[in-house]
Amino acid sequence: MTQTSEAPAHPSGHAHGHSHGHGPAAPVSRRLRRVIAAVLIPFATAVVVGLAVLWPSGTPGHEPSGVGMDRQMEQAKVTAVERVDCSKTGAGGGGQGGPGAEAPPGEAAGGAPAAGGEGSGGKAEGGVCDKVTVEVTTGKDKGRTFTEIVRPDSTRKLTEGQGVVVAHAPDAPRALQYSVTDVDRKFPMALLAGIFALAVVAVGRLRGVFALVALVVSFAVLTLFILPAILQGSDPLLVAVVGSSAIMLAALYLCHGLTARTSVAVLGTLVSLLLIGLLGSVFIGWAALGGNTSDETGLIHGLYPDIEMSGLLLSGVIIGSLGVLDDVTVTQTSAVWELKQADPSMTVRQLYRAGIRIGRDHIASVVNTLVLAYAGAALPLLLLFSVAQAGVGTVANSEIVAEEIVRTLVGSIGLIASVPVTTGLAALVVSADRGGFGGAAVLPGQSGAGREGAANAVPQHGEPGPARREGAARGSRGRGRRRKH
Repeated sequence: MTQTSEAPAHPSGHAHGHSHGHGPAAPVSRRLRRVIAAVLIPFATAVVVGLAVLWPSGTPGHEPSGVGMDRQMEQAKVTAVERVDCSKTGAGGGGQGGPGAEAPPGEAAGGAPAAGGEGSGGKAEGGVCDKVTVEVTTGKDKGRTFTEIVRPDSTRKLTEGQGVVVAHAPDAPRALQYSVTDVDRKFPMALLAGIFALAVVAVGRLRGVFALVALVVSFAVLTLFILPAILQGSDPLLVAVVGSSAIMLAALYLCHGLTARTSVAVLGTLVSLLLIGLLGSVFIGWAALGGNTSDETGLIHGLYPDIEMSGLLLSGVIIGSLGVLDDVTVTQTSAVWELKQADPSMTVRQLYRAGIRIGRDHIASVVNTLVLAYAGAALPLLLLFSVAQAGVGTVANSEIVAEEIVRTLVGSIGLIASVPVTTGLAALVVSADRGGFGGAAVLPGQSGAGREGAANAVPQHGEPGPARREGAARGSRGRGRRRKH
């Protein structure tokens, strides 16, 4: 007689031949949630207290230097562009600042360097320059016009109707008060940001909306807390730790939900950030990196001499590593959770080994991404060293390159450490759970006596349950007996 296997019963009482393995993770037990809360609630409380204590009263004022970005900026529009002989405009040794006014040698209208750049005046003589008429569209001088000479070898060309940004020097002679400093690119950037937001929502749906909200929160913490607090004189490292922790909590819980899985990722990220902060502090001090290697940092130091520039460098390392850390810790936690759901019998060691095998590929790709990101940002600097034909040792020893090396290596070590740390935490958490995984869980509507039946009835992620496996074995033995006859 042919043996037939009986399909396992679904908890609802209906026959169900397969299970879905792509749903949300099984909830952990109440006991485990309490343990996680006992760790994270004090941490979140400390972050809130830190924000309250360090919250700045506002950006401190300073005497305008009139250098770089520390100038009064206004919007303007190019109203006319005329092609003229450079030798007749004085572009070889100066430009025009207005009707009948000439700028000093090497400068264009408004007292700024001529648009062709330094050292290009002699080459421009005899060539064809652009005589640009610009109208100021904002500020107290709205409607005022001035002219500026653009040399033929300039990397930036101006066209009629184009929006530009102009700098205002109120103490300069009237003809030299305004100069073009940049192009107005707000619209294309806003359009690109809109396309990005639509893509995130279209693909991520509700999760994408929460990701955008988390992005807004991150920028708010950065601009309303971290930057003003540092300018106000607070310790940059302490501000970076508190601000990064606030960003981490908001971003992870908004994007991934208030779950035990997310909490484990938060813990892994926190441990890795502490390691990055410790390593960064040691090696930035050991390598005697001052953090003042660019025009921007020099201007900040000049305006706010009390800011500790090496601390500012370390703050940048911590904040820059946070985004990639979130990605690694969430991925590793999710991997361990899914492995446990697929096979509830896996031990802590088995989960850790399987998670680390997944993490090794992640480490290789993430570290390479971080190194290439820093190399891409410093590409012009690397080109200058290449032109100078300096040796690798000489290049690496220079402070401006050494900063990027320390930044990259410290961040990468933190990323590498986050994989075993987060994987170990996740393996311990899911293995310590007694309510969300395995046959020990009591399904809704069942008594304790029904645990054995539930374990037999519910297969894990498409795997045949014990009843189906036993029925299949009996059927196989029956077919074997029939073949013998």
